[in-house]
Amino acid sequence: MWKMEVIVKSCCLVQPAEPTWNGPFSLSELDQIGVLTHVPTIYFYKPTKNWLTPEHTIIKTLKNSLSRVLVPFYPLAGRLCWLDGDRLELNCNAEGVQLIEAECEAKLDELLTKFQCGGITLSWTISHVVADGQSAVHFISEWARLTRGEPLQVAPFLDRKVLRAGEPPVRKPRFEHFEFNPLPFLIGKSSNENEMKKKTTIAMLKLTKFQVEKLKNKANRKRTSDDIGRAYSRYEAIAGHIWRCACKARQHAYEQPTSLIICMDVRKRVQPPLPQMYFGNAIMDVVATGLSGELVTNQLNYAARKVREAIDRVTSEYVHSTIDFLKNQKEFSRYQDIHAIRNNLGPFYGNPNIGVISWIALPMHDLNFGWGKEILMAPGTLDCDGDSLILRGQDGDDSLVVSLCLQVDHLKSFKKFFYGDIVTDN
Repeated sequence: MWKMEVIVKSCCLVQPAEPTWNGPFSLSELDQIGVLTHVPTIYFYKPTKNWLTPEHTIIKTLKNSLSRVLVPFYPLAGRLCWLDGDRLELNCNAEGVQLIEAECEAKLDELLTKFQCGGITLSWTISHVVADGQSAVHFISEWARLTRGEPLQVAPFLDRKVLRAGEPPVRKPRFEHFEFNPLPFLIGKSSNENEMKKKTTIAMLKLTKFQVEKLKNKANRKRTSDDIGRAYSRYEAIAGHIWRCACKARQHAYEQPTSLIICMDVRKRVQPPLPQMYFGNAIMDVVATGLSGELVTNQLNYAARKVREAIDRVTSEYVHSTIDFLKNQKEFSRYQDIHAIRNNLGPFYGNPNIGVISWIALPMHDLNFGWGKEILMAPGTLDCDGDSLILRGQDGDDSLVVSLCLQVDHLKSFKKFFYGDIVTDN
């Protein structure tokens, strides 16, 4: 196997360039559930022929612009601390962000051969407690803008009281929140401990524009009287397709209960809508449920309908009921996901379940720090069975990429169904 050595050259804390507000910063309930770890993303940039900027100048420029962008985005320079009941609080103390400079001993042509990239690689890990995907992209985009020598375009909206952060519980939830119930185990099992120990692997599966349209048309082709309303979206079609393929690849029994976890952005679903540049977590999980045998034996529209039903539950009233539910909980640990660091606490989304997160709407591409757009962007890691992301393709051709982590024993079959079922009636 081809290997390369990466050498760390420097490591420093970058603090805001100007004094910022200091003190305890209340987090909303939506900040403190789900993923609590840092989420990594990596970008590769290929040097142009006239790329003559000295290496030390690039690092100095990045450090300077990072210091300046941390002024409006000062929560990212703070530190999290635990409170009673597994709750968290953000201490805005301007302690700073860690910036690491490293170099690779491999030659550029080797990098181009092995990775089809070269030049500069930028990667960052941002605490999901402090920022969801939309907020993280806003921060990175503004950092890139300052690095290019342009002014800040839009400042973040930092007041999390719009989601009642720091307020005591005042009422009971209006709805039952099944998404917080334990997820199904394999039939005959009382825990998912064995499934968590099984070896996993990652695949990046491309869907061309034609294949995306094929799946969407397939989900809408054999609609029944149960399929009312608007046509199924590409997310509903692809998520349903991934769910069915996972059930097939895992060879579940017909009566095996299975859940699909869907991450919803609620910025526009609450009334009044949140400010466009709300900085924090404005996401929540909902769960579609079914029997594996019914998902597999029915057509794709059946799975897409299950996805639609889960999504349509998320109204403004449902979001506020979710917050009420969480405010009334004595402790949060059962709702906190820290599997990104291989910890056994929190929910497990693997066999017989799966999570499908969409990054399609996030403006993550064409991120220009002054040396042109990236040649490749990818999530830094997916290390848990059942994790999957849908991303836009890199070429701007309306293709999509499904980044997926499954057990090694299941991936080969999954790929067969993933592509084969697009062109068949299965």
